[in-house]
Amino acid sequence: MMLDGKVAIISGIGPGLGQELAHVFAREGADVVLAARTRSKLEEVAAEIAGRYPERRTLVVPTDISDSVQTQALVDATMAEFGRIDCLVNSAYLPPPFTMFENADLATWKASFDITVFGTLQLTQQCVPHMRAAGKGSIVFVNSMIQKKPIATQSGYATSKGALTIAARMLAKELGAYNIRVNSTFMGWMWGPPVEMYVGWQVSQGRSKEDVIAEITKDIPLGIIPDDADCANAVAFLASDLASVITGAELNVNGGEIML
Repeated sequence: MMLDGKVAIISGIGPGLGQELAHVFAREGADVVLAARTRSKLEEVAAEIAGRYPERRTLVVPTDISDSVQTQALVDATMAEFGRIDCLVNSAYLPPPFTMFENADLATWKASFDITVFGTLQLTQQCVPHMRAAGKGSIVFVNSMIQKKPIATQSGYATSKGALTIAARMLAKELGAYNIRVNSTFMGWMWGPPVEMYVGWQVSQGRSKEDVIAEITKDIPLGIIPDDADCANAVAFLASDLASVITGAELNVNGGEIML
């Protein structure tokens, strides 16, 4: 198991990738701290993990990561329960409404940045002292290929993720001296609830499911929509000791759609 004995905080435990991250980290041997705003959803995931991996421990901490008091409470609860933080996976995000830039309400961009950028960075900042004291740690930023393959109407989302890309590079440089690694994954299309909903909506408009999937996969060399769980595997690898000499990496996890 890649993460045997590790303790991992995972933010953004929502439908799709966030939940798969929790399951993959537990499968690979980690005790997991589940963070998102809705307690009932967190408890559902914790119950699923308990059923599949009864030897794993979970901690549910409802958290709005835009609130520094709540993120500090998340870190404090983790330390009280487990005594350390080995891994932090920054998966929480809030995209602003998709619209052309000239029509965008920039107030929605600010709200997005409060979650995607500043919430993520304050949680990271609060975890660093504990990792530094332990002499090691791994931080993974879940990013998006949208900033590498621009799509009209998604400039707000791409800009927030671009800020995280630069932040991760700088943190890798600054924290390396403390044996804290910082890496990013660039996800594209992922087969999970959000994409399933999109495909279902397209089908409701009269298109065939096969045509919709073919349109999505035409630029993906592997010819598939990557599964959420497969994408979560890449995050687990970067968090693990198998990647002990990897920091500052920007790993494409999108079936080859982007290779930059």
